[in-house]
Parts: sequence; C-alpha cells; structure tokens
Amino acid sequence: MARALGKALRETGLALDRAGSQLLGRWAFREELNRHRTLAPLAGKVPSLGDGAFVAPSAAVIGDVKIGAQASIFYGSVIRADAGSITIGDKTNIQDGCVIGTAPAYLGDHAASTRIGRMTTIGHQASLHGCIVGDRALIGMNATLLEGSVVEDDAMVAAGAVVAPGTVVRSGEIWGGSPAVFLRKLKPEEAKFLPESADHYAKLAAEHAAETGKSLEQLAAEKGLAA
Repeated sequence: MARALGKALRETGLALDRAGSQLLGRWAFREELNRHRTLAPLAGKVPSLGDGAFVAPSAAVIGDVKIGAQASIFYGSVIRADAGSITIGDKTNIQDGCVIGTAPAYLGDHAASTRIGRMTTIGHQASLHGCIVGDRALIGMNATLLEGSVVEDDAMVAAGAVVAPGTVVRSGEIWGGSPAVFLRKLKPEEAKFLPESADHYAKLAAEHAAETGKSLEQLAAEKGLAA
C-alpha cells in the first residue's frame, strides 16, 4: 500500500512539473536563485565599486575591498579581505583566475592590507597577499607576491616569479625567478607598454560589462527566441 502510494505521488509530481514547464514555455529552466554572489560583505564590511568598474559574474569580491573607477576584475578571480583591506586603483585590471588577499598582521610584522595602484595590470592567475603594488606596474601571469613585498611604480614582475616577503622591486626594474631577483632595467618600449595595457583592458572590460549585463530576455531576442 505504502509503495503504491509513493509511486502515485511521484508520478503526480512529475506530471505537475511537465505541466508547469509547458506553461512557462521557453523560460521553464530559468535559474531564479544563485548562491554565488559577486559582491559579498564580511564582518560588517561591504565592497565598493567606482564608476564604470567591472566585476565579472564568476568573480568574487568579499569584505573591505575598494575598487576604483574603470577598474576590472575578470572571470574566476577572488578578491578577499579577511584581516585587513584591499584597495585597487582606477583603471587597474585583475585578469582571469587571480587570487588577492590580505595577510595576518602578526606574520613577520607586515601589515595585513593589500594595495594596488592605478593603471596596473595583474596577469592571469597571479596571487597577491599583504603586499603593495604601485601605479602602472605589471605583474606577470602566475606570479606570486608574498607578505610585505613592494612593487614600485612603473616596475614589472615576470611571469611565474615568486617575490619573497619584504622584497622591494624598484621603479623601472624587471624582476623574475623563484625567489625573484633583479634581472635588468625596463626597456623604453616596455615602460611605454605599461599604461597602454591598462587602457586596453579598460576598453575590453566595458565590452564585457555590456554583454554580461544583458537580461535573459535581451539574449533570447538576439537569438530569435523571444516569444
């Protein structure tokens, strides 16, 4: 008896689901609730965005984070301020898959906060923790900046480099290796490229913002699926 009743209830539920889907039509499988939050508060601190800033739908910005005007946080990046604050300057781009965090204040007596200046490029999958990066700098793909490290204005860290705690990368220099060491001075064309990279990504971010900001109805209309 119980088995027969259970089967009947399940079949009734499936029938109701099919009927509801038919009534909803093309919107039958629209996701109304998503647990992912692009911007999330932590410990009473709420992220703030400057005018024209772009945060990709799959990125996560958490806690006491300030993002400047026309700055961009691309797909899959995590900006998480646990033990301090994170500041990202105007027109700075954080490329796909980066992890930017704070460091415990007691660790090596270094400050917890992370500060990134204006018009700086942080390459794909770079990792920054409790460090300072100046204006118009470039951090290469998969590079790591550890607690208390400093990258000054107009400096470059090569892809895959690991900048040890307390290291200072001086303006106009390029460092690389693990641990990172001074390689040479930047060439004029490399120095010229630094702000150009920021301008390029600001324009690219605006295009992504326009596309990802479209409603489901707009996307359906573009594909000729609108009712």
